[in-house]
Amino acid sequence: MAKPASSRSANASGAAAGTPATPNRERPSEPQRHHAETTELLEYYRQMLLIRRFEERAGQLYGLGLIGGFCHLYIGQEAVAVGLQSALDPNRDSVITGYRDHGHMLAYGIDPKIIMAELTGRAAGISKGKGGSMHMFSVERKFYGGHGIVGAQVSLGTGLAFKHKYSGDGGVCMAYFGDGAANQGQVYESFNMAQLWGLPIIYVIENNQYAMGTSVNRSSAEDQLFRRGDSFRIPGLQVDGMDVLAVRGAATTALEWVRGGKGPILLELKTYRYRGHSMSDPAKYRSREEVQSVREKSDPIEAIKRELQAGGASEDDLKAIDKDIRQIVTEAADFAEQMPEPDRSELYTDVLVETY
Repeated sequence: MAKPASSRSANASGAAAGTPATPNRERPSEPQRHHAETTELLEYYRQMLLIRRFEERAGQLYGLGLIGGFCHLYIGQEAVAVGLQSALDPNRDSVITGYRDHGHMLAYGIDPKIIMAELTGRAAGISKGKGGSMHMFSVERKFYGGHGIVGAQVSLGTGLAFKHKYSGDGGVCMAYFGDGAANQGQVYESFNMAQLWGLPIIYVIENNQYAMGTSVNRSSAEDQLFRRGDSFRIPGLQVDGMDVLAVRGAATTALEWVRGGKGPILLELKTYRYRGHSMSDPAKYRSREEVQSVREKSDPIEAIKRELQAGGASEDDLKAIDKDIRQIVTEAADFAEQMPEPDRSELYTDVLVETY
């Protein structure tokens, strides 16, 4: 996997960082890798490990037939959601993403039990068992999905950003989408509107290298996706999405730009998914050697583990965290399996909301 040596900013001509594309066009500063004390590092480690273990268990439950429909796992991409969302203000900022959404919900501190219950279609799930893997919401936590239509969340996220600006609540929307969705037309209509109206939104491209089964290099004429906002004068940054501290640093830069009233910004996070596009994908379009190479050289959890050990954390301390996380995931799975399915009457609820 090609990874950036450091975060890079793009301009309309594709020139090197620091060179203005046109006279007087302001650029964001280069992101700096976030400095985290041991306590903060441990929290990032816990959150990423929770996502990893949760997704591993979800894969097992899918294999047992306890999760129906589609199921897209986030294994390998944990540093993106944890690094970005750790910088948000949960009291005012909003998040929206596509169908690979379990990790984002966990990174936002939502209870693993009600997420797992939703995956298994139980009434105790966060969407009452009716949303499943791809359509989970928490309006209370300002998490707006979970969307099955490729790229749809970009337009909806732009609408959320419009709401933030219209109401003057100081919030920022973070709208995630993938390298495949980056080729959808509605994405660029959204870019145009967001820049025209100066909307407070961070567009996040999670470039995990494969749009379903097609390499980004084969499906995109411009595969440096951080340049995709250039025509709309939206600045872009390319970030090592396998390094949670690099991601956190980029989040700080992006939030400073948007909260400063400078309009939207685009982040391309170079990451990698270890599993297939979904649980039904055998992933024969890439070699085992490729996946194993990324695991060995770039795994985000192992990288932060090494930093913790260099800072004095013992192997026993880290094993204790893993044991605790496994217990949390086991309890979430047990909870989900024990909960009843929704009553048939739920078919007729939450269909229409009328406000006056």
